[in-house]
Amino acid sequence: MQILVIEDDKRISDFLIKGLEENGYIVTLCKSAEDVLNDFLNIQFDLIICDIMLPGIDGIQLVQTLRFKNNFTPVLMLSALNSVQDKISALDYGADDYITKPFHFDELLSRIKALTRRNQQKVPEKTSNIKKYDDLEIDLDQYKVFVNGSEVELSPREFKLLNYLVENENKTVTRVQILNAVWGITFNNHTNVVDVYISYLRNKIEKNESKYIHTVKGVGYMFKL
Repeated sequence: MQILVIEDDKRISDFLIKGLEENGYIVTLCKSAEDVLNDFLNIQFDLIICDIMLPGIDGIQLVQTLRFKNNFTPVLMLSALNSVQDKISALDYGADDYITKPFHFDELLSRIKALTRRNQQKVPEKTSNIKKYDDLEIDLDQYKVFVNGSEVELSPREFKLLNYLVENENKTVTRVQILNAVWGITFNNHTNVVDVYISYLRNKIEKNESKYIHTVKGVGYMFKL
C-alpha cells in the first residue's frame, strides 16, 4: 500500500515515515502542495495524509484541486486546529477523515485501515496488479519480482525504487525526483545513493541482454523497453 505524506514539519514527517514504513507501507514525502501538483498528480496512491497548514497552497485548497481534477484518492487531514468548524470545512471540501495533532500512532493506523476498507468497498472488482516486461514480472500486490520465472530478492528500498520507475514508464525522472519519492529527500545533497541503487537494480533484473533502466545523460533515468 502506497501512501503520499504531505507535511513540511520535518519532526512530524520523520515520525510518520518511520512509523508507516515499520508497518509495511511504502511512503512518499512531499513538503508542499505545489510539489504534489507538479510532480505527483498522475501517480496513483492508495492514501494521502495531508497537513492543513502548508506553505503556499494549504491542505484544504490542495484537496479541492485534487477533487476538481477528478483525483478521488482517500485523504486523511492532519491539523493542530481542532474546532468543529475546521473539521467541517476540511470534510466539506473533499477530505475523507480528519485527525488532530498530537495523536497516538495507533489511532492513525486505525484511521488508515478504516479508509482503506471503505475505499475497497467502492471497487468490488480488483484489477490485476502484475506488470510484465519481456522476461521481467513485477507483482505490486505481493512486492515480488521475477526474472525468467525465478523470484529475484529485492530490498524494500530497491522495490520502492523499481516501483517508482515503473509508475513513470517512458518518462525521464531526475535524481532529485527519485530522492524525494524513494528516500524523502527534497533537495540535491550530492549523494550518489540513486546511482548506487540503480546499479543494484540493473544487476538483479537485467539478464540475458535485457535493458529496462536507461540513463538520460545529465538528467536522470527512464524505465522503458
